[in-house]
Amino acid sequence: MEKINEKGIVCVTGGTGYVTSWLIMRLLQSGYYVNTTINNKLDQGASFLKKLPNASQKLKIFTTNPEDHESFNPAIEGCNGVIIGHSVDFEDKYDDEERKIQRSIDGILGILKAYLDSKTIKQVIYTPSDDTIGFIEGGPNVVDESLWSDIDFIKKMNPLGAFYCISKTLIEKEALNFAHKNGLDLVCVNHAWVFGPFVTPQCPIIVLHNTAMILGNWTNIDYDSGVIALVHVDDGAGAHIFLLESTKVKGRYICCNANKTPDELSQFLRARYPQYQIPSIDYLKVTKAFKCPRPCSKKLLDVGFKYKYSLEDMYDGAIASCKQIGLL
Repeated sequence: MEKINEKGIVCVTGGTGYVTSWLIMRLLQSGYYVNTTINNKLDQGASFLKKLPNASQKLKIFTTNPEDHESFNPAIEGCNGVIIGHSVDFEDKYDDEERKIQRSIDGILGILKAYLDSKTIKQVIYTPSDDTIGFIEGGPNVVDESLWSDIDFIKKMNPLGAFYCISKTLIEKEALNFAHKNGLDLVCVNHAWVFGPFVTPQCPIIVLHNTAMILGNWTNIDYDSGVIALVHVDDGAGAHIFLLESTKVKGRYICCNANKTPDELSQFLRARYPQYQIPSIDYLKVTKAFKCPRPCSKKLLDVGFKYKYSLEDMYDGAIASCKQIGLL
């Protein structure tokens, strides 16, 4: 039997996603063994994960059925930590949204029940987003982990990705309620828009969105009148690993270190990348209905996490990855 080093095994669910695939790479680089799960209905392939450094020796891929949360048990067994990544198929328009949300809740609660029974799992981390915090009618300009998005307000506003915001909020609440009732120290990483380079074969949707002014498809984007909150993908992965290895942490942690209004972002891009035809604010579609607040990550910083990457690093990395796959 292969000997496992002292860092042990971490299970990352939904391993083919943008954040989760980068996180798997970082865990492997950090000396962990990784079990990851892929959805037998949605994932077209995970071959790119097998090409990551150290993957041939330290990565195992498990196929799971989203209708059966017990199908995750083989991937979780023997793990020291579990990071719950993708939990639901976030399409904006679905006939059975309530069933999909409930299925995702059941899946996460199934993993948390396994945590209760496990003799090896020391930490479980769930990855929602800051969208579960900031959608509040008449809310503050700066938001922290004590706040929750208002479901009724999201439904009234019906922004792009409304189902994403609603489902993430409901799932996170159920997970934290279960953890509280059962004495579990569940950690949630409420990250801003994760951005930067990528290892997935296709460009992630969020990268396409944030590079729209560079790629030339900005006419299809409705920009919010508030701030665009971002965090480098490597800082996002680093925050997960930092909290995984930390003691006495629980609850929600906002992960964000860059905030720009559409106007500020346009000016930044025009100054840094003069070789591209970056539009000025006069040409962008900016919605006035809701002003996105600024997420505050003081709680994460207070427990000792340090960000390594700037907005410049995010865009430099994203552009480099886009060039590698022929988008630029």
